[in-house]
Amino acid sequence: MQNNTGSMILGTGVSIPPKVLTNGDLEKIVDTSDEWIQTRTGMQVRHIVDDKLNNSDLASEAAQNALQAAGVAAEEIDTIVVATVTGDVTFPSTACYVQDKIGAINAAAFDIQAACSGFIFGLGIADSFINTGQGKKILVIGSEVLTRIVDWKDRSTCVLFGDAAGAAVIGPSNGDGRGILATFMKTDGRLTELLCMPGGGSKFPAEVALRENLNNIKMEGPEVFKAAVRAMGDAAMHIMEKAGISAEDIDLMIPHQANKRIIDATARRMKLPAEKVYVNLQDYGNTSAASIPVALDEAKDKGLLKEGDVCVMVAFGGGFTWGSAAIRI
Repeated sequence: MQNNTGSMILGTGVSIPPKVLTNGDLEKIVDTSDEWIQTRTGMQVRHIVDDKLNNSDLASEAAQNALQAAGVAAEEIDTIVVATVTGDVTFPSTACYVQDKIGAINAAAFDIQAACSGFIFGLGIADSFINTGQGKKILVIGSEVLTRIVDWKDRSTCVLFGDAAGAAVIGPSNGDGRGILATFMKTDGRLTELLCMPGGGSKFPAEVALRENLNNIKMEGPEVFKAAVRAMGDAAMHIMEKAGISAEDIDLMIPHQANKRIIDATARRMKLPAEKVYVNLQDYGNTSAASIPVALDEAKDKGLLKEGDVCVMVAFGGGFTWGSAAIRI
């Protein structure tokens, strides 16, 4: 197994809104049931923001927790990358608000949009920046407030999503073999209509979006499921080949937490036993770009990842995007 990278994760942190929405709560909002939701998704609970919290608040708290875990001061950060599809405003980027809130006065800050694959894409950017000398201490954040863009009358989508933020501080590796082994990113723009929010941009401005009910998530569920199974498997196989690892080398896989059946299908293709696959979607729902960093931080806290372990992260999202990363903790 080779590690030609020059970067590693120095610390992680999360922000989870305290307000909880259970399957039982959703039964009172829309025509659904706990059994229906659990059977099709595996979800039981999701956390949602209240009226006082914005995306940048979650992102900033997660960032501060990651900085503390890494032992890095905000002033040391030279780049902030926020992966999100639910930014505070159309512009400026949510990363600008985060930079101000955490006091990262020396950082360039920008957002990326890769939907649920966003954290993986951000990790790839950070790894490249460090390897090319573009940056030394980079903050990658996945942060979403998806419950503000769901259609609460659409039972096929409103039961799926939750709010959260996860962050990681990326810095140069210390030469002991730990670090980011490889990253992989892919997109197929032909599948844009499968999972999207049409309104709010220049194509369908706010007035049009409100009139035509385009200002919320639209999803072709069965087609997304099929594309996701293919994409997750593809990303998993690519990253193993790129990093020069086999299934036996993997100590834990952290998949995007969108659907238990998709996760199970990916694990089967990778020939990974259930105990090597981390699942927490029952507690958070689908938090898009936040799902992988939240799960990574949680798995580390639970002692499921220790120094020297190999972790593979795999994601898919609207775009259609997919990607993966292999790291040695």
